[in-house]
Amino acid sequence: MTKLAQWLSGLALLGTAWATLAWDPLGLRLPLPCQQVLWPFPIYLLVAFGCYSLATIGYRVATFNDCEAAAKELQEQIREARADLSQQGMKF
Repeated sequence: MTKLAQWLSGLALLGTAWATLAWDPLGLRLPLPCQQVLWPFPIYLLVAFGCYSLATIGYRVATFNDCEAAAKELQEQIREARADLSQQGMKF
């Protein structure tokens, strides 16, 4: 199962549970404080997901590794390419 399918099945499950409790087709009659929290619950989840996303991006940017060997290799390839192009008459 792909990650997208996992997320969509989880959202479908949560959405079904929320709709069942919010519109009360089964006649469960939740207490008023529970109903007051239940209606804006999707907005709470959206805000929590946004906070999680920002925290994850921030953490990964802060712990991003530099690859010194790859940088040196790339610089060497650039020097070789410039030398080759200079021999063919191109000016930089």
